[in-house]
Amino acid sequence: MRSHYTLYIIHHTLAILATMVISSCSGRSTTSSDLEPAPLRYATNLTCEHGDGFSIWTLRNPWDTTQVLHRYILQHDTLTQLDYSRFTFPYSLIKTPVRHAGVATAVHCGLLDELGIGTAIAGVCEKEYIDLPAVNEGLAAGRIADFGNGMNPNIERIMDVAPDILLLTPFEHSGGYGRVERLGIPIIECAEYMEVSPLARAEWIRFYGELFGVAERADSIFHKVESNYLALKEITHSKASHVKEGVSLLTEMLYGGQWFVPCGQSTMGIMFADAGANYLFANRKGSGSVALSFETVLDEAQDADVWLVKYNSQSPLTYSSLAADYQPYTRFRAFLQRHIYACDLAHNHFYEETPFHPDRLLRDLICILHPELLPDQHPVYYHPLQE
Repeated sequence: MRSHYTLYIIHHTLAILATMVISSCSGRSTTSSDLEPAPLRYATNLTCEHGDGFSIWTLRNPWDTTQVLHRYILQHDTLTQLDYSRFTFPYSLIKTPVRHAGVATAVHCGLLDELGIGTAIAGVCEKEYIDLPAVNEGLAAGRIADFGNGMNPNIERIMDVAPDILLLTPFEHSGGYGRVERLGIPIIECAEYMEVSPLARAEWIRFYGELFGVAERADSIFHKVESNYLALKEITHSKASHVKEGVSLLTEMLYGGQWFVPCGQSTMGIMFADAGANYLFANRKGSGSVALSFETVLDEAQDADVWLVKYNSQSPLTYSSLAADYQPYTRFRAFLQRHIYACDLAHNHFYEETPFHPDRLLRDLICILHPELLPDQHPVYYHPLQE
């Protein structure tokens, strides 16, 4: 393994040196003073500046907003001579369009597939959670490598594939990426899940679009998502006096003895508000989720009008199986009045689609909470729980 690693580092270093020599001998020159901010309307942890033939994307640390998580210089034009000495901050240099990427999550595999660049997926982690025909066919044919566990990927396989970049998810207090960081492959830190609103999270598609050379298509997709989302939000707000008042909402179930509910300022909490819900845990502070005991949830949400649950099982969840799993669930009014809606994660692409298409989930919520506002539409992800 040591010899493979040495050869990879030598090859990678020579490639960078060759690029710098070529760019110093020909083409146009540019400096960091030629930068122009690119407007991002929603994202709070992502900023972009465009230069002549390149762009700089800065990722703010979502856990310490006074710090930078990562900076990337994307070189779009090989004829542009970048004066690297002008950039006094640490950064990763990436030539675009990226042709081969290691992708750690099903979410980003789905995104690349939608952008029409699924062929750029060179390797994946957690293949058992990916339900995309193109990826599964690529894995079966050997065109796409299996990097194994996302938290501890197979280093040797990554070295053999030598992707241009690795798309990985950062976590607070994770201690970095371990041996993966020492490979010299640029790591794209996919931190959009830490954004503060559904549209802020979705807007990261513009960053991925530039990485893979499909910025125009990415912008088009985002603008459509934005337009759809705002139109749906306007329906619930402009017709607030005509919708049923006080449709109270409970979400999720017990997991490992705790009940994790989204806080009021999380992306889901904001989406519940945009859907015109009386979300019963909107008063919980924070942009993530909070763990509560069953007793606390029962005390605060026993009389909820609607209960949304997600599950992952080959067998459908029913009222009978829910009661058999935990009999106290039957004490909720939504259970007694049969107002539970379930999302079967094993048979739909909820997590693959909704991060970059929050408009689709918002439509589901409105269909459930205020069906009179969208009389000709039906939920896609959630369905009434069966007996």
